[in-house]
Amino acid sequence: MITTTIKGIGAHEGQEVRVRGWLYNKREKGKIAFLILRDGTGYLQAVSFQPEAPPGAFAACQRVTQESSLTATGTIRRDERAPGGYEMALTSVAIHQIAQDYPISPKEHGPEFLLDHRHLWLRSSKQHALLRTRSEICQGIREFFHQRDFVLIDSPILTPAACEGTSTLFETDYFGDRAYLSQSGQLYLEPACLAFGKVYCFGPTFRAEKSKTRRHLTEFWMVEPEVAYAELPDLLELAEDLVVALVGRALERCGPDLKTLERDTAKLEKVRKPFPRMTYDQAAAILLRPESAARAKAQDAPPFQAGSDFGGFDETVLTEGLDRPVMITHYPSALKAFYMQPDQADPGRALCVDVLAPEGYGEIIGGSQRIHDYDLMLRRIEEHRLPVKAFQWYLDVRKYGSVPHGGFGMGIERFVAWIGGVHHLREAIPYPRTLNRLYP
Repeated sequence: MITTTIKGIGAHEGQEVRVRGWLYNKREKGKIAFLILRDGTGYLQAVSFQPEAPPGAFAACQRVTQESSLTATGTIRRDERAPGGYEMALTSVAIHQIAQDYPISPKEHGPEFLLDHRHLWLRSSKQHALLRTRSEICQGIREFFHQRDFVLIDSPILTPAACEGTSTLFETDYFGDRAYLSQSGQLYLEPACLAFGKVYCFGPTFRAEKSKTRRHLTEFWMVEPEVAYAELPDLLELAEDLVVALVGRALERCGPDLKTLERDTAKLEKVRKPFPRMTYDQAAAILLRPESAARAKAQDAPPFQAGSDFGGFDETVLTEGLDRPVMITHYPSALKAFYMQPDQADPGRALCVDVLAPEGYGEIIGGSQRIHDYDLMLRRIEEHRLPVKAFQWYLDVRKYGSVPHGGFGMGIERFVAWIGGVHHLREAIPYPRTLNRLYP
């Protein structure tokens, strides 16, 4: 007897096979029972008809409940009306465990209830589709950088110093010393890029930011490339190539999942090079227009102030009417991290970029050219009142063969939420961690 996955069921048309999985749903009509099975690779309709079904098979179909585990055996036949285009004519059903009172039913449930049952909510069709899309995007990221000869460098999660500012650090005791959960792997990638040329890290990061917006998580995943001899134009091209490659991969490989998510893929199909680009000052001029200020007031959003950072509403305004992400460069240095290289033509501006996704999804990439001069980096560390001793290893990079270099970080959940067309980041990660949620 052949045991197969639902994904591979089409290769066994006309054969009797075995599928192991769970009951997603069922319906009965007189002497016929329809079981919808899932096994993680897809969905399969299995049909039992009395009296043609062998003894016990129809009774098992009547007894099995939602999310019960079972092995279904039967003959595969083509049926365009069935999920995946094939169905199984059941010959036997072996029930491994009957699920009693499964808490997530087809009726509407509130978000808090679903998050309290996140460990079970993962089984629902839309969550399943979104996390499969996330998996495909993560695989695409690894292949993108591998094909371009980047070396994967695993940055530490426990660090002795801040990367993005001390106000959002999670502090912990490290055998009597202070340690912090990493906000970014970037500082550790910079020495690595001077060793290997092109590197990236891919892992969890943590921000103790007391934000309750749909765009924030306290634990999220980020991919961060870092490239030696790279200046700002090189980073813009790399970021553009990465986004286009991942969108294309999702369209090519995640079609059924995006359909389940009811995603309008026509919008994603327009994401091609080149992306529109503007400076911070050009973006600020748009936000300072009277009509933009009036809209902010109407939606009870904070009005934009010249010289301030962009809020969520501002990012939405800046991407309106665009069918692809926009790249905003040359922010005021005062708004950005200590390590960003100032523009030689205007030292008050940093050689940096934020990539804003359309459709109101906001920033998906942030990066910059890094300061490569020792004296300037030391001065910036002191200006930001950071402990020089803790950054001495980082300063060493500027002492031994320093060159211009740079990189960026892309938040996986923001990117996945955009691709999947979901409203909140908490659905784009298996187990979300937010200001008020540490369970399950």
